[in-house]
Amino acid sequence: MDDLIQKIRKFADDRDWEQFHSPKNLSMALAVEIGEVLEHFQWLTEEQSRNLDKKTLKKVKDEIGDIQIYLARLADQLGFSPLKAAREKLRKNSRKYPVEKAKGSAKKYTEFE
Repeated sequence: MDDLIQKIRKFADDRDWEQFHSPKNLSMALAVEIGEVLEHFQWLTEEQSRNLDKKTLKKVKDEIGDIQIYLARLADQLGFSPLKAAREKLRKNSRKYPVEKAKGSAKKYTEFE
């Protein structure tokens, strides 16, 4: 991840894009890219969403690449590792969603008895 972040940082620096890469702008760009992923799944059935044709799968892969780049860039601008943040959040989610309560359930942790 560090190598990817360094390459993204250099890519932006080489193009003098630092001026545009505020956390506000990056978070908005991230939201736009997520919307572009959603477009490919809109109106599909559950089954269709699991079996994309090669052309659509390639487009989704490209959009996920954009999302990863913006997410890494946003975390870099805010001064933390996105992988460390994900690991920490997974630990928190493990406590919120213990296997014995969450297995096979789509309930939010606040709905557990």
